[in-house]
This record gives sequence, structure tokens and C-alpha cells, in this order.
Amino acid sequence: MTHSPAAPRPGATAREPAPREAASREPASREAASREPAPRQAASRAGGLRPAAARSAEPRSAAPRAGVSRPGAARSGGTHTPLGLDAGSGELRRALSMAMRADIDRLTDRAVDDIRAHSGTYASDAPVTREDLWAICRDNLLRALEDFGGLAPTGGDFEWAARETGRRRAEQGVPLDTVLQAYRRGGRVLWQVMAEHLRARAGREADSRDIELDMASGVWETIDRYSVAMADAYRLAQLELQSRQDTRRVALFEALLDGRADDPAVAAAAAAALGVPAFDRYVVVVAAQDPAAPPHLAPVLEAQGMWSFWRPRSGRYAGIVRLPRRDTPPGRPAARPGGSADPATRALLEVLRELTGATAGVSPEFERLSQAGRALRLAEQTLRTLPAGSGEVAVFDDRLAQVLLSGRADIAERIVTVHLGPVLATGGERAALLTTLRVWLDHGCSAARAAEHLYCHRNTVLNRIGRIAELTGRSSESGEARLGWALALRALPYAGLADGPEPAAGEYETDGT
Repeated sequence: MTHSPAAPRPGATAREPAPREAASREPASREAASREPAPRQAASRAGGLRPAAARSAEPRSAAPRAGVSRPGAARSGGTHTPLGLDAGSGELRRALSMAMRADIDRLTDRAVDDIRAHSGTYASDAPVTREDLWAICRDNLLRALEDFGGLAPTGGDFEWAARETGRRRAEQGVPLDTVLQAYRRGGRVLWQVMAEHLRARAGREADSRDIELDMASGVWETIDRYSVAMADAYRLAQLELQSRQDTRRVALFEALLDGRADDPAVAAAAAAALGVPAFDRYVVVVAAQDPAAPPHLAPVLEAQGMWSFWRPRSGRYAGIVRLPRRDTPPGRPAARPGGSADPATRALLEVLRELTGATAGVSPEFERLSQAGRALRLAEQTLRTLPAGSGEVAVFDDRLAQVLLSGRADIAERIVTVHLGPVLATGGERAALLTTLRVWLDHGCSAARAAEHLYCHRNTVLNRIGRIAELTGRSSESGEARLGWALALRALPYAGLADGPEPAAGEYETDGT
């Protein structure tokens, strides 16, 4: 309420009596003017800022400032209901909330317009339409007003609308920062309209600035609590969505590897869930898995620019790897994929071999994700041809003979017996003869190159090859003999016949055999 000039206000200092005595000697016509400087003096003490009470005391004839209307004038936030002047803080909050709740739809319009004006996501109508935004805003503003004013909630607890907003926006994929910005914009509009209601009151108390500060503090405290509730619900919904997406992604990945992607709908769904094209350059990799320390291949391959998705499967680790596109020079046909000769496949093998140390089999390249089931079987067959724990990595196309032999132990044993049986029966010579034969075949049947690799004389290589030809009854110049020897060497691990160790460098170098 307004104090008389003759009555000292509570808390006044000893310096005030002189102005009051002077004011009492002034004519009655100047009595109103003597009361006016108080707000201005308070403003100067506050650093030159004029409080809302001083602005509301200006003559009615003055031109209204932007954003502030005279009492009773229509505003964009809605028509204002007169408020009581003697209400305490709690009663004032209740009166403000009830007045603004009566015009909640117009308040919602104003908040929605402001949010869309400051957010491209909301302005685009995708994924949040204006109708969706309007309904959510109305619920949040209504609950905030009821909470702020101590009114009974219209349904559920006060923060229900905030939690529902967080859940819905997470499902729609709206970034959390964008939703929080919308909350700040909505809170700003809520306070603007509340401040307009405060300024529209008939008459002002000297401590009206303190009242506005108290109301502002209450509004933003409410908005902060609702923002926290919304963000918590958003993150929880995001985790639940991620869990469901991960479960679906794994299920579709398993469908690919099980060969159930012949249905185009399954293949398309798997491609969408994994985030890759249905047609591209792919291989399947099957790696031996250590249960205590499974290989974490995806981050390693991703660092090399290769997408992959992995899952434990039957005691192994199976994955689909997307190879980089080929860089084919203009005018030159693209190289036909096959084996480790392809640069992308070779790069994959190097990464697996050098950075992971995993023993792994790699399928031939395929173009359609729906072919992953067949590719998995070929990769598993390739892995079976590699020694356990060797850290070797091989492509199916480079292990065709081994794949063929590993599946028929009886045939493998017969091939070894026919082509290398007498050599295996030599006892002490066996290891040296088998090692020399393998190196000689690997180096194009060149005695000189084989000797360099074995660190022995060329004649030593020739003598050993001659000894093998003598034992097997086959000519070393015969292509058929060479093929039989090579096939028998590859069949040794699958025939139940141990291969002799490679001799140390220089061994048998001067034995003359």
C-alpha cells in the first residue's frame, strides 16, 4: 500500500525527516509531486535502473513503450484479470496463476510462435508438427502455472507433462539440446506474460521491484525443475529405445547369417537396421574367439575406414565387413574380385593380422547382404584350415585346396599315401625332404631361389628333389607329379599324418644329399 508523506515508512533512516517536513509546508497542490521522487531516488540508488513501479506511475498520456501496455489494454499474451493489491507472495502467485490459466490457449499460441521462430527443427514441422508442439506446450504451461500458484493439478502430478515431453521427443529423434532450448523459450514467454500481468495491476507498492524479482525467481525455479524432469525422461527413453534397436539389429544380423534373408523384406530391414546399403562390397569374417578376451574388431576396422558388425556365434566371432569402393582408373575395367589380390581385401587381412592377432577366415566378396549366410559357411570352412592359435588370416579363395581336403579326411589320407607315402617312411630324411619340397614348389620349382631361402647350396636342393623323385617314382619335371606333391603337402594336416618341422637355417647344407 502507498504511505502518506507524513508517516515514516518502516525501515526509514534518520535522513528522511527533513524532506517530509519540507513537504508538509508545501501547498496542497504540490503534495502529489512531493511523493513522486521516492521511486526515482530508489532507482538512482539501484544503479540508475528505473523499477517497474516508477514506469507504471508515468502519466497516462505518455506513449506506451514496446512490449508494455497500459492497465486494461489488450496484449498478445491474452486479456489480464485484475489482481488483488494486498496479497502476500503465496496469494499473489495463486492470483497470477489463476489469471493466466484462464487464458491458457492464447499463452500457448504465443509460446509456440516464439519457439518456432527460434528453432529450425520445430519450424520445419518434421518430425514435430505445430499441432503436436501446441498440445505439448499447453500441457507444460498449464502444469507449470498450477505448480507455481499452488493450485491442484488438472491430472496426474505436476511434472507428468515434462516427462511425457522428454519421452515423446526422444522417440521422435529430436536432439535433447533442441528440446531444452524450447523449454527456455517457453519459460521466457511465461515470464513475459506474467510480468505484463504484474505491470497491469492498479496502483503499485513501493517494493514492487522486489515482488517482480520474487515472482521471476519462482517462475525460473519451476521451469528448471521441469527441464530436469524432461531431460531425465528423455535420457531414460533414449536408453530404452537404444536397447530395443540393439535387440532388433542383432536379430536381423542373425537372420542374415542364418540365410533367412532370401525374403527381400528381411534383407531390406536388416540393411536399414545396420545402417548400410543392401548392395555393396561385403565379406564375412569368422575369427577364433578367446572366451576370456573376445576380439574387439569393430573399433579397429572403423579406424581404417571399414564398417563392420560383429556377434559371438558358436564359440567364434562372426562379422560382416563393408569394404571400401574400388578406385578404378578411367577406361580400365574393374578388377574381378578374388583372393587376397584385391587391395581392399589385402588391407583387411593386414589389419586383422597385425592389429588384432586373431586367427580368422574370410569369405569371398559378395554384393548382396542376403548372401551373407552362404558367405558365413565359406568363412568358417576357411578358418578350419588354419592352425588354432596361429594368428593366421586367410581368404577362402586362397585356401581352396585346403578347404576341399579338410572336409574329407579319408581322401586327404589317400592323396598323401599315393604321392608322398615313401617319403614319409624315410625316417631321418623326412623333415628335410618335405621342407625342401615345399620351398621348391613355393618358389616356382627354382633350385637357386629355394637355396637362398633355405640358406644352403643349390646342389643340395637338387639332390633332395632328386631323392623325392626316386622314392615316389615320379619325374620332377612332370607337371602332374608337381601337382600331386603340392596337393599331398596340403593334405598332410587333414590326413592324421604329422608334418615334419622345418630345419634350422644351414642344416643339411654340407651333408651332400
